[in-house]
Amino acid sequence: MQFFKKLVGDRIYLSPKGTTDEELEKFTEWMNDFEVTDYTGRSGQITTIVREKEWLENSARNTESRNFNIIESKDNKLIGTIGLEHFNWIERSAVLGIFIGDKDFRSNGYGTEAIKLLLEYGFKYLNLHSIRLDLLAINERAHKCYLKCGFKDTGCSREQIFLNGKYYDKLHMDILENEFKGDYIRNKNIK
Repeated sequence: MQFFKKLVGDRIYLSPKGTTDEELEKFTEWMNDFEVTDYTGRSGQITTIVREKEWLENSARNTESRNFNIIESKDNKLIGTIGLEHFNWIERSAVLGIFIGDKDFRSNGYGTEAIKLLLEYGFKYLNLHSIRLDLLAINERAHKCYLKCGFKDTGCSREQIFLNGKYYDKLHMDILENEFKGDYIRNKNIK
C-alpha cells in the first residue's frame, strides 16, 4: 500500500485516507468485526466492499473533513483510522473519531499517539478552539485514553445507544485549545 506521511509521530504516522484495494478490504473487514463496531456504534450496519469504497471516495472528496489512516512506522502497516469531522468554522470546533482496527495494536498507546498528533494538527494548523467526541460509557479503555490526552467529561446522554439488546449511556467529552499541551508532530518544518 502507498501511504503518505502527513503527520509523523514517534511510532506511527497519519496518512490521508485512500481508496486502494488493500485499504478497502481491511476497512470492510474491520467494519464487520463486532470488536470494532460495538464501540463505534456501527454494529447494526452491514458493510460491503462497494459501500466502503463509496464511503472512502466521498471522504476523500469531502473538504470538510480530515480523515487519516493510522500507519505503524516500522512496517508501514495500516492499524486504524482517525479523523476530524463536523467542522463549525464560526465556533472553531470539530468532532474527533478514532478506532484501532488491528487487534495486535490495541492497548499499546498507538491510539493515544494518534490522538495527540491530530489534536496538535487541529489546534495549531486548523486553528480550532474546541474538539469534542462521544463514546459508549462502558468503553473504559477509550475513556482512559481520552482523559490521558487531555479531554474533559462534559456530560452524559442516558440510555442513548442501543447495542446487543440493551441501552447504554453515551459520554460527551471535549478539549479546548488552551488545555492542549505538547509537541508531537515530528516532521513539521517550523518549530
